[in-house]
Amino acid sequence: MTSRIANVVPHDDHVVTAKEALEGLFLRLEMEAEVRLVAAALRAGWTADEALDAIDQLRADDTQH
Repeated sequence: MTSRIANVVPHDDHVVTAKEALEGLFLRLEMEAEVRLVAAALRAGWTADEALDAIDQLRADDTQH
């Protein structure tokens, strides 16, 4: 399966900050990662709730480091 990364808004397209330019792509990638993680957990026999709880814990651990 081939995956394409969406374009980032160019600097000269009335974008105020790099954060603003990257925000849409960041949110799409974050959502795609979560969907893939939940799908992998389901295939391994975990429930969606267990997968989402684990993802939340991983995010919390990541923000503490």
